[in-house]
Amino acid sequence: MKRIMLCAALAAALTGCQRETGPDPLKLTGKMFVFNYRLAYATYTITLNKSEPVPDGSVVVTTFENPAGGEPLTLTRKLFPKLDKVVLESPDITCVKKGRPYAVTIEVKGPDGETLQRLETTVTSNVDQSVMPARPLVVGPAYDKNPEVFRNGLAPTNFDAAACPT
Repeated sequence: MKRIMLCAALAAALTGCQRETGPDPLKLTGKMFVFNYRLAYATYTITLNKSEPVPDGSVVVTTFENPAGGEPLTLTRKLFPKLDKVVLESPDITCVKKGRPYAVTIEVKGPDGETLQRLETTVTSNVDQSVMPARPLVVGPAYDKNPEVFRNGLAPTNFDAAACPT
């Protein structure tokens, strides 16, 4: 009986010494805007490395500032225990301005919804939306020339550039 009580006391003491929170489970390793010129869209792309294990059922909730204005864009992705890298790609965006920092918030949430980690960062582009064509240059699964851009199969002398409200 004494042995059981001693083990219980030791377990309680060890539990009391544990930290309530551990090290952050994800480390930010990359952030940029990706401009897909052929399909005429841009996205935020954020990469993270897992530095600590996360409970099964955890998710990453990412909020991206909307460069076109309006409500922020939100992305929720499940974290898989065996994958060490996490890549977050925003929904398509428009109106990115060169040199302007855009806010991004990343929250790691456990299966119970509790926030395990919160990262805040900014992403700045070295080009702006004006480099993008107004319409996709290709369409369909075979990347056929877009007939709205290539009339009679010929490339226009100037491509219409994407425009944003001022």
